[in-house]
Amino acid sequence: MSNDTSAFNTSSGVSVVDLIIIIIYFVVCLGVGIWATLRTQRTSVSGYFLAGRDMLWFAVGASIFASDIGSGAIVGFAGTGAYSGIAVSSYELNVYTLPEYLKKRFGGQRLQVYMSVLSLILYVFTKISADIYAAAIFIQQTIGWNMYLGICVILVVTAIYTILGGLKAVIYTDTLQTVIIIVGSFILMIISFVKIGGIENLYDQYPKAIPYPRVNNSDCGLPPDDAFHILRHPTKSDLPWPGNIFGITILGLWYFCSDQVLVQRSLAAKNMHHVKGGSILAGYLKLTPLFTMVFPGMISRVLYTDQVACVDPDVCNVVCGNPAGCTNIAYPKLVIELMPIGLKGLMLASMMAALMSSLTSVFNSSSTIFTMDIWSKIRSRASDAELLLVGKLFVLVLVAISVIWIPVLKESQGGQLMNYIQSVTGYLAPPVLSVFVLAMSWKRTNEQGAFWGLIFGFAVGVIRMGLDFGYGSPGCGEIDNRPDVVAKVHFLYFTIILFAVSVTVTILVSLCTAPMDEKQLVRLTWWTRFDRDATDPVEHELRELPDTITSRTDHVTADHVTDEHVTTDHVSSDHVTTMGEDENEGGSSKLKRYLHVISGMDSLKRPRDISESDQRNLTSIEEHPKWRTFVNVNAVILMLIATFLIGYFR
Repeated sequence: MSNDTSAFNTSSGVSVVDLIIIIIYFVVCLGVGIWATLRTQRTSVSGYFLAGRDMLWFAVGASIFASDIGSGAIVGFAGTGAYSGIAVSSYELNVYTLPEYLKKRFGGQRLQVYMSVLSLILYVFTKISADIYAAAIFIQQTIGWNMYLGICVILVVTAIYTILGGLKAVIYTDTLQTVIIIVGSFILMIISFVKIGGIENLYDQYPKAIPYPRVNNSDCGLPPDDAFHILRHPTKSDLPWPGNIFGITILGLWYFCSDQVLVQRSLAAKNMHHVKGGSILAGYLKLTPLFTMVFPGMISRVLYTDQVACVDPDVCNVVCGNPAGCTNIAYPKLVIELMPIGLKGLMLASMMAALMSSLTSVFNSSSTIFTMDIWSKIRSRASDAELLLVGKLFVLVLVAISVIWIPVLKESQGGQLMNYIQSVTGYLAPPVLSVFVLAMSWKRTNEQGAFWGLIFGFAVGVIRMGLDFGYGSPGCGEIDNRPDVVAKVHFLYFTIILFAVSVTVTILVSLCTAPMDEKQLVRLTWWTRFDRDATDPVEHELRELPDTITSRTDHVTADHVTDEHVTTDHVSSDHVTTMGEDENEGGSSKLKRYLHVISGMDSLKRPRDISESDQRNLTSIEEHPKWRTFVNVNAVILMLIATFLIGYFR
């Protein structure tokens, strides 16, 4: 179908003032990062393992929120809101935290290797590719560049940002970005509602936001009748209520229980009160996207219907470069069209900085996971130079795969970024959550059961993912020729099924094999979390740390320890070394240190001692009764608010 599409190419661009604001913002962010890096004490055990473990609840909560709500989430929530209404906000009504501990719980190496490989797969298919794509959309809409030119610019700027050290103080910069994003998004929300005339007008106008031209007079592009309902029909909607209630809970539990970036924010808190307080603050902040992202996305559809809600592939290709649909431009379109000069630049800068912070974390984590957990096992005698080179080259491989994957991402799930991210997670994550849940709640779970539950679940999930992406989503007016397991089983239903299958396999294999020794379960299950024993693996490991931290420190990066994998599992005689350099050594040692800093792989000094206080802080789960009551009451209030929102918009 051929149409005159010239009228739809309406990229607006940004002013000189906005560009100046963006530059100033990046300078401030880098300044905060450098300041935080310089004040971090890394020669003590708390600095060495947990960035000083002195993070307060507001910094922890803000960093969790900023790490979760990046440019991909903002684009995705607003885009799906524009496409089908408010039900997508359900993804933000689940908040949980849990440290990674599979290796401690089960021992052995294969679970660790599996989790490393799975983390890399998820980084490629969700974090890296989705974040790059979302940022490229912003650049495309603001500057008018080709999407792939925008991607190249993003990667170059991110590399510079990484070298200058922004990652080392990501919690501090996340806090700054959270304030800017929250304030900016509320301002945009208010401007958007004023522009449309209030929420009542949104209720009235959204059902009428039908794009032109249509495709063969089909019903493609029509706003759904249940756009203002969260709980929708179980078989005839894009987000069925059983999948909403149970499937999204599985995804939320997995994400906040095992994602390295999010969990590490909690581990950096100074005590359990700040851990809980940070999580609760993040929970309160995560109630806001319904109002600050989803509703504005719906308003964007009303204001710019023919562009945001386009269904004709030719028109969509001109508007956003994606023939599958342009709902992903809903939020950047509002920022460009409605935000005043200055605030527009600040909003764009904060989103781009959040993206780069996320990418640097993922790049560093990916590099370290591959070199430490995979390559070092393949080549146990690999030199420092080899590991450093392999890590850098592996990041390039990940980036290349992610960019190659973007065309598949663009057209998956009807072009809706949020549904794409959640569907991939739903195909790969449920087996991991099943093992976490059983490991904590059922002492009979053993290593064999956990391993085969993960492997079987992974195989089933990959088959479904392959069918989904292999067949793709049918276009407007096209016959759906996909297999029934794809066409008739919603990805959230599949998430529930996969979780149940993985639980079943883990239980059956565990029952058919020998149980674990009770001594191996001390403090590693819900029922044994307060146990104290001379064979406590945590306490034993802490006692042994001064002797084990004697080799290969150059292999553990500062970013790796303070941001991503700050668990004692990763600090062993295989991974850790002293610098082998005295502070008074000559120029060659100083030059080597500078090269480490510039490369983003700054070495660490050996911690001088481990005090009893440090040991208690690293393992304590004790709480003061008054503050425990305070945070628990707030947790209940938070859940009641989330339940009220679901009930109100049911």
